[in-house]
Amino acid sequence: MPLRLLAAALLLLPALLSAGGSAAWESNSYSDFVKGRFQGVSLTRDGRLTLAPRLDEVFSSGEAGIFAAVVAPDGTLYLGTGHRGRVYRIRPGQKPEVFWSAPHPGVFALALDPNGALFAAASPNGKVWKIENGQASEYFDPQSTYIWALAPASDGSLFIATGDNGRIYRATAPGQGEIWYETGQSHVTSLAFDQQGRLLAGSEPNGILYRVEAKGRAFVLYDSPLPEIRSILPAPDGSLYVAALGGSLARKQADGAQSAPTPTSPVGVVTTSITVTADSSAPTQGGVEVKPPAEAAKTPPPAPETALPASVYEMPGVERTAIYRIHPDHTVETLWTSQEENVFDLALRNGSIVFSTDQRGRLYSLGTDLKATLLAETQEGETTRLAAHDKSIYAATANLGKLFRLNGADQPAGSYESAVHDAGNVARWGRLDWTGSPESGAFIFRTRSGNSARPDRTWSDWSPPLANPAGDPIASPNARYIQWKAELKSGSIPPALDSVTLTYQPQNTRPVIRGISVLPQWTARSGAAASASASAAAAYSITVTDTGSAAPATSSGTPTQRVERSGQPQLYISWTAEDPDKDQLVYSLYYRAGDEREWKLLKDHLTDSTHVQEAETFADGRYFFRVVASDRLSNTPSDARDAELVSPPVVIDQTPPTVSIAPATRDGESIVLHITAEDTASPLRRVEFSLNATPWRLLSADDGITDTLRETFTLRLPNLPPGEHSVVVRALDAAGNPGLAKIVIR
Repeated sequence: MPLRLLAAALLLLPALLSAGGSAAWESNSYSDFVKGRFQGVSLTRDGRLTLAPRLDEVFSSGEAGIFAAVVAPDGTLYLGTGHRGRVYRIRPGQKPEVFWSAPHPGVFALALDPNGALFAAASPNGKVWKIENGQASEYFDPQSTYIWALAPASDGSLFIATGDNGRIYRATAPGQGEIWYETGQSHVTSLAFDQQGRLLAGSEPNGILYRVEAKGRAFVLYDSPLPEIRSILPAPDGSLYVAALGGSLARKQADGAQSAPTPTSPVGVVTTSITVTADSSAPTQGGVEVKPPAEAAKTPPPAPETALPASVYEMPGVERTAIYRIHPDHTVETLWTSQEENVFDLALRNGSIVFSTDQRGRLYSLGTDLKATLLAETQEGETTRLAAHDKSIYAATANLGKLFRLNGADQPAGSYESAVHDAGNVARWGRLDWTGSPESGAFIFRTRSGNSARPDRTWSDWSPPLANPAGDPIASPNARYIQWKAELKSGSIPPALDSVTLTYQPQNTRPVIRGISVLPQWTARSGAAASASASAAAAYSITVTDTGSAAPATSSGTPTQRVERSGQPQLYISWTAEDPDKDQLVYSLYYRAGDEREWKLLKDHLTDSTHVQEAETFADGRYFFRVVASDRLSNTPSDARDAELVSPPVVIDQTPPTVSIAPATRDGESIVLHITAEDTASPLRRVEFSLNATPWRLLSADDGITDTLRETFTLRLPNLPPGEHSVVVRALDAAGNPGLAKIVIR
């Protein structure tokens, strides 16, 4: 085994030991690394960090987001934005320019016809416009709140996907069109054509993918378990790649396009715009009609408030998004799912599927092996649209609206910033080790630490590079949270980082004792007393024959049967304790009487949080119990911590009250008994009597309440029939001890 791998294996051993030892934080899988931040670094599904394809920022619009993107055969890009409803044009080798300003806040769909004319759909309550030869004209009004997608057909017609009426329109000329298919859904969110030129449409909120075969006729290719079909990508082999997500994206996109604050104009953008007017003498510039400056400064009128269906289905532990492949025979295969990210768009690149998400604007690649690779992060809120041209993928984002280009060549360098690790308490940092290729020269590691859950200005700066990570200790200050960062550099061997292990010694936390409970209980008598009783009983035997005569005398007499106490009193002492570090705890139990000063050890080295003690070893009185919890079994002597708790006072009273009954007196037709009950340890709580073994009846104290150590009672028994009567009086103290007395009345 190589020394580096052996060192990594040794570093893992502390994590397998008890909780009090050193710990190891290891990142070595896709799920570990995907939680971090990527800058010029990719992550394979096998859990390897490598240099990413080059991602260049092409354009920053200053808008809330770019929600539509289309690329012409010559490489010219058109971008539709919100909040100002602009269409930008980026021609190869030229600066971006404002190509057209819509009379509505958002442009959510763009399309190019075979002749190079641009269709732009403005929302809400907007229309489809056709921009040709520098002039914009109204092309079709679907009378719908939103227009989500456009798809030019080979015959020159234009299909239009709308919401909130869930219709598909077919327009054949300016002002000429008809409803082509009504889905019965709220929104038609995506359009495409398959290899046979048949129209495909995705819907929301039931996530249905339609193949519209003729006017008013459609076939459901797939009914997704997710609410929205967001993107449809036909493949050359006849398969369809479909992105579905948890719904509500239309609402989010519309709200974001309309409510974002108006940003300042980006630097280097030509603010040329097109105005549709009936005046043919309006001034033009370069064939493009220009709005007067005062008109350009006007804020678009507020859009009417139109409620979109609240179709949010984001439940914890349930997939929020999925990518499906629908084969030509209509079988469906799930290629990728996520519970944390939403897929926004799909594109083809070198035979692989590239898809974008809302997790820091990530771009993924799904190869023929169906393993996803995280290609890059745009560091924006979401990557909304993808457009492929030549060997590049253009990625448009929202929050802010930017455009990036993903090239084939790898970055010369990149960095990866791990997720924040919580040590649970302030920790002493150990060393950092890694495995990968090449062995050295391609990686530089740094760390930083802090005591807030998110890195902020209170955190330490990134440490100097660790010259020898496996040998040099981490220089970041002791703290609860830590991060590491790896910088990758290109070389003769492409760098690949497989795993990183960081060791630390968390500060030992003191155990916590929540409470102590002392309860009485009775257990069966055992030992010598029980044996003696059994022997005494066995010494006597009576045999009765069927003649009624006793058997031959074999004993010295007939014994008296005794009713003995079947158990002995015990104290059940229990406590609740825990250790924040999950260390094993050991306990010591002490007691002290109320009139004593020093604690006496009752039991040591307890591993259970209970102890049973014979109650008769304590005299009557007030006692306190103390529990000391220690985590010494899981820590070194210098790091071990103790905690203790003293119980509230516990009154132990095992002596029953004394009951005395004065001789009976007669008062008319009644017999009168005067009773005195007294206890030395706890106040009386209940006194009752039984006449001739009848059920107990409560007696009232002469002063009206039974609550002191000594009470007197008067019992009147009216109209007793002639004969002998037995009266038993029972007094119970606060501890439940019964004291009894009996009198016979003749």
